[in-house]
Amino acid sequence: MASASSIDPKAYRAIWRWHFYAGLIVAPFLLILSITGAIYLFNDEIDDALYPSQRFVALHTTTVPPSRMIRAALTAYPGAATRIDLPGAADRSAVVYVTPDQGEPLRVAVDPGTGRVLGSTIYARTLVGFADAMHGSLTLGTIGDRIVELAACWALVLIFTGLYLWWPRNRRGFAGILYPRLRAGGRLFWRDLHAVIGVWSVAFIAFLLLTGLPWAGVEGDLLNRGTAAIGIGYPASNRTHNAPTSVPMKTALGEAPWTMELAPMPSSASSSEHAGHAGHEMAMAVRDDAAVSGIDRIANSVARDHGVTGAYRLFLPSGPTGVYTAYTYPDRPQGQRTLYFDRWTGGLIREVGYPDYGWAAKAIELGVQLHMGNYFGLANQLVMLSICIAIVVLVVSGIVMWWKRRPAGRLAAPARVPSARIKGAIAILIAAGLAFPMLGVSALAIFLLDRSILFARDRFGRRSSIPT
Repeated sequence: MASASSIDPKAYRAIWRWHFYAGLIVAPFLLILSITGAIYLFNDEIDDALYPSQRFVALHTTTVPPSRMIRAALTAYPGAATRIDLPGAADRSAVVYVTPDQGEPLRVAVDPGTGRVLGSTIYARTLVGFADAMHGSLTLGTIGDRIVELAACWALVLIFTGLYLWWPRNRRGFAGILYPRLRAGGRLFWRDLHAVIGVWSVAFIAFLLLTGLPWAGVEGDLLNRGTAAIGIGYPASNRTHNAPTSVPMKTALGEAPWTMELAPMPSSASSSEHAGHAGHEMAMAVRDDAAVSGIDRIANSVARDHGVTGAYRLFLPSGPTGVYTAYTYPDRPQGQRTLYFDRWTGGLIREVGYPDYGWAAKAIELGVQLHMGNYFGLANQLVMLSICIAIVVLVVSGIVMWWKRRPAGRLAAPARVPSARIKGAIAILIAAGLAFPMLGVSALAIFLLDRSILFARDRFGRRSSIPT
């Protein structure tokens, strides 16, 4: 353990000040992320409990063609179909994604054994859908996505400053360090609880933050493009060999596995009139009866010719040069496969699977599934749930400590320490700012604001003190 004399009190107070302000700003967002994350960990279980009549069907040995399921959904809810999710179990329903003529997009449940429509939901209005939107963007779109990314980045600052503050200094024993003093009262109890929960969960919290950032708008895009550019992300062979001129897969379909988000969509060349024109822009969904009729041939090919078993998602083509896109997204990413089919010939245009990914993409896909509690089933869910609970306890205990310490009616923020020697911490912050641009830009903005306030206070403060 470090002795008291080896610790610079000014440095300690300066780091404490960073920890205080980072926690004050980030706390509400960490609460939102942990609570909504805990809900989404059990998304299937929650939906099974809330919508059993739409999620389960009687066991069947044969299924009706996908085109019949889609037509049944469109008869019940007139509009345009964009996708069908085919189940991997004989007691599960299929889901047809419908953009109705009026109203919000629907997820229509259909019995694969009979083709009977079971009902529909508006995803954004379900508990899981709301939690999903809040977790990713606070339901605020791009602005919310950036706020969540900022909160995640500054939570990393909280981790490093918290570890510095926790580090034992001339302490005997492990009370208040590795276990809380439960008989202690007041602020000491909350301090112990905050420190001990933090140190036992810090590695898992850092893992959650780092594996969540690939989905963030700025960091995720840079990471995806960067890994692809140096050959360790999206497969280089698929970018350079007959690479089509098209929009990214996520833009075209609305969602995709992380590695495939920026993958260029191929196109169907129906004739010289359409060749060379990619038709995958996210235009308004239009009913395409020919595409619906052709989906049965694609579904048969996916299962018979390409050996896809289990659940998978099948997207209808958009426009005359669009393609059928089928992809699997199992709990273990090693089974990920994406297949593109020509809408007119039904032939396979391209297939990309997990073995084709670069090592960085493989690691990120693995991290994503662990983050979502999928990889190891219930055990994975419970571990991630315990970390969400730990974050809630950390936030609440931090707020209670501050509240008990603050004088009535005051913020009680740690005072600024201008002469603190924290060059090492600043160097770490700069390095982190380069790795995480949103953190770097916001830290620079805070620094400039702090300098401006000090300059204004010194300049105008001196003027006001000059006697007239």
